Amino acid sequence: MQTFKLLLFAAFLFTFAACESEVPATETDATETTEMEEAPVEKKAYKATAFAEATPTVDGQEIEYATDDTKMIGYLASDPEVKGKRPGVLVIHEWWGHNDYARARADMLAELGYVALAVDMYGDGKQANHPADAGKFSSAVVENMDAAKARFEQAIKTLKANPLVDGDKIAAVGYCFGGSIALAMANAGYDLDAVAAFHAGVQLPVMPSTDTKVTANILVANGAADPFISPESVAQWSKAMDEAKVAYEYKAFEGVKHAFTDPGATEKGQEFELPLEYSEKADRESWVMLQELLAESFR
Repeated sequence: MQTFKLLLFAAFLFTFAACESEVPATETDATETTEMEEAPVEKKAYKATAFAEATPTVDGQEIEYATDDTKMIGYLASDPEVKGKRPGVLVIHEWWGHNDYARARADMLAELGYVALAVDMYGDGKQANHPADAGKFSSAVVENMDAAKARFEQAIKTLKANPLVDGDKIAAVGYCFGGSIALAMANAGYDLDAVAAFHAGVQLPVMPSTDTKVTANILVANGAADPFISPESVAQWSKAMDEAKVAYEYKAFEGVKHAFTDPGATEKGQEFELPLEYSEKADRESWVMLQELLAESFR
């Protein structure tokens, strides 16, 4: 049973490598909603990390936005005490879906002075409580990259439409599935200043290419003991990045497993017999690296 579960989880993480669809370098059209609906959200008790909690000054709003065929439920976070326009950051969820963890990360980014939108890549705010469902939801996105790109594009438009956001300064931060999506979208040519991917696979449906300009500064932070990220895939990705002359940093934390930034990872790993484990040290260090990346990229 444990072997089956490991194979199930690995199948998701390497879906990108087997995916034959490619994201076109030119942007696809997505129908905008005529009105963005907002509703105040009660603050969650969830701790984003073991070392930081959302402050009362952060304003979190659940919002709806849509492509021509899918309604998404996102979460927009900002600090009302920060004056004027500021950079915007997309937060792309793990394969579990748009949950409290993604929202907590958006709150943390808002505390730093950004406007953060925790996006919904599955549609209708779907969440998975079991790896089988998570694999099904994530595979549906990966197998239809045109739709995935339309959802990502609409999230960017929604973020830029916010009056607090400087639309010329946009970044994307992703975790696990979300990190791979962020990297793929950067490679597809979206105009992003920075992309940070945490415990994310680098076997992507869109690899770096000299045919498409990657505008983002890239940070990938993974666990060196993550069995789902092979040294061969990292070497292949790094070679492609070098050939495309993309600015990037790859950090491998020694002894660290998959999902190391998520405080709930260890419990889920034990429940489903998967190599998931939270690391406070790696979480702290990678969060500092993200702050440095954003500060430098938005300068």
